[in-house]
Amino acid sequence: MQKNTCSVFKRHSVPGVLTAINCMSVRWTMRIQDVFTSSKLLALFVIIVSGLYYMCIGHTENFDRAFEGEFGAGPISLAFYSGLFAFGGWNYLNFVTEELQDPYKNLPRAIWIAMPIVTIIYVMANLAYFAVVSELEMRSNAAVAVILGDRLFGGWSWVIPVFVALSTFGGVNGVLFTSARLFATGAQEGHMPAFFSLFHIDKQTPIPSLIFTCLFSLLTLMNSNVFDLINYFSQTLWLSVGASVVGMLWLRRTRPDIPRPITVHIAVPLIFLLAIGCLVVIPAVYDLKNTAVGIGILLSGIPVYYICVKWKNKPQCYNSFSGKTLRFFQKLCSCIYVDSNEKLSN
Repeated sequence: MQKNTCSVFKRHSVPGVLTAINCMSVRWTMRIQDVFTSSKLLALFVIIVSGLYYMCIGHTENFDRAFEGEFGAGPISLAFYSGLFAFGGWNYLNFVTEELQDPYKNLPRAIWIAMPIVTIIYVMANLAYFAVVSELEMRSNAAVAVILGDRLFGGWSWVIPVFVALSTFGGVNGVLFTSARLFATGAQEGHMPAFFSLFHIDKQTPIPSLIFTCLFSLLTLMNSNVFDLINYFSQTLWLSVGASVVGMLWLRRTRPDIPRPITVHIAVPLIFLLAIGCLVVIPAVYDLKNTAVGIGILLSGIPVYYICVKWKNKPQCYNSFSGKTLRFFQKLCSCIYVDSNEKLSN
């Protein structure tokens, strides 16, 4: 009982600590992200080099008959969810474009430089895992990196769990930072309650949005099965991404004269949309439970949309309550209201 209580406390304390840091300083948040991202890259470099050495000395037996067995579309699509979750972060830069310097130049540069590097690193890391860890070991133990460390590093195997923890810590920090900006931008555009657009007057951090993100992060921890959480999250995410791509294609057809500082060939979104369709439709047919949960999550946003966006002639009591809530958070968090036409100075 004591061990379970300690484990629950640790899981819940990480989002709380990182939320506090995100509220206090953008600079410290970025420094933490830089440190933990560097630690993750160092760990991956060590794993890749070790795995390549292991293969070079003749240990390639795990690649024999690598594609034997039965593979169904449903399990493969769910496996893609876990893989894409591990690659997650490729789209988070879009959430903070307002805080980028010269985003029209640096955003495409970040995409074309970072994505190939990340892809190569993770493919090489997976090759190292497959070379060292057998199929039976992977099926029986999800901690693949720990098995690799025990086999290759001997007394230094404790380093791998430390690097895994650092990587997880940095990942949570990145999600908190970017997701809070997404809520703040939605509020600035009138799609969410106005208090989400409050930024601290000196530290320039969206404190109400960060608190909201933290609370929902803690809510998801009620389910300790990480693969269920990944499947719930992924199906909702990719359905939303697909809807966004369809919306952009529709605007490209119906309003071709809109200024578009960043453009791509039409084949890119069409191929991307085809892949998203497979990621959404196949799991929906294969696993009805995850589909039902994902639909429930999406439907929960309908009341927010109708109350905050669609409902124009709101009664005076609603406006009064909204104003009091906004002023409460302004006083509580020492924040100012920022609308879509304003920008905080760097």
